[in-house]
Amino acid sequence: MNDGPLDSELQERNADAFVHVGDCFDDDLRYLTGFSGPDRDYAYVYDGENGGATLCTPRLFEEQAREEFSGRVVSVAEQSSRTAGERAAELVSGTVLVPQGIPHDAALWLERAGCGIESTDVVERMRVRKTEEEIERISGVQDAAQAGMALAETVLASAEVGDGTLNWDGESLTTERLRREVNAAMAREGAAPAGNTVIGARESCADLHFTGDVPIGPGETVLIDLSPRGPAGYYGDLSRTFVVDSEGGWERRAYVAVERAQDAAFEVLSAGAGTVASAVHGETAAEISAYGFRPDGSPGFTHGAGHGVGMSLHEAPSLRADRELEAGMVLTVEPGVYDPEKGGVRIEDLVVVREEGFENLTDYPRSLVPQVRSSDQ
Repeated sequence: MNDGPLDSELQERNADAFVHVGDCFDDDLRYLTGFSGPDRDYAYVYDGENGGATLCTPRLFEEQAREEFSGRVVSVAEQSSRTAGERAAELVSGTVLVPQGIPHDAALWLERAGCGIESTDVVERMRVRKTEEEIERISGVQDAAQAGMALAETVLASAEVGDGTLNWDGESLTTERLRREVNAAMAREGAAPAGNTVIGARESCADLHFTGDVPIGPGETVLIDLSPRGPAGYYGDLSRTFVVDSEGGWERRAYVAVERAQDAAFEVLSAGAGTVASAVHGETAAEISAYGFRPDGSPGFTHGAGHGVGMSLHEAPSLRADRELEAGMVLTVEPGVYDPEKGGVRIEDLVVVREEGFENLTDYPRSLVPQVRSSDQ
């Protein structure tokens, strides 16, 4: 993490320090510290030239903190009544910048220490543009997602068509069976599924976050959305849609519309930095509309064309936003068409905005008919 923006924010705001308190589920803290635990409060303190970055962690996690955090580590004695916020307040004075989400008790400790508290969104702004190191980490997780997708597609391609059902490895193939196989494949690549493996079949494809268990049958859309998290905390994001034994009806027309919509989005993104995010969404929706689907509702295109990905699965910017894209932003490009009665189609790649054009971190093929892609099955 580059401390330069924090230094600039402190200088511009005439502040003395920045403090944040939270636990391992706080993505801002994970971003600032690289520290992956614990599930209880710890504190990050930054006071620039006066001392740099300090991590206040429960004593039981001090050794882990020293391995994962590059700055100074101080412990919070767990047998005492001192909290992470109290320990942080002992290290600062003057005007302290804090994010809006800082716990109330931590803010009280800073006030009791005589500090003036001011809110800042500097961390959110820091996270929008990724460094090359961050992009490399995201790319590695995206590779794991592609390994999971390859296994899913191979299973579907290898399934036998029964009487209204698909059978694989001697049993009926369901979304849950396929999900378990995919999760195992991503875990073998070092990425955790993190509860984000969405696999729907037919009607459940229109549920954008479906994690239930339904049978998979021939002629049905099977929408697979994989969003694993890597060991450094960064996410990947990849979606593909397949149909086994397709008859070429609604699903074929929807698939062609979504393919063309993604190509239209790529065309807009080819201008690189300075492109207005909402222009990407607008061209994507217009292409879907040209194929006779609603560009802004159900049945049709029911969500934005994409969003930022990084330490959080969904972060700024949204491709609906009226803001210029900047070099280093990592975005999904994910047009879709959904009908609660017929199914759903989505294709999603992960890209990086560059000064000129964009880089696609996804090289997984687009195909409605599943093919054997993995040697694991």
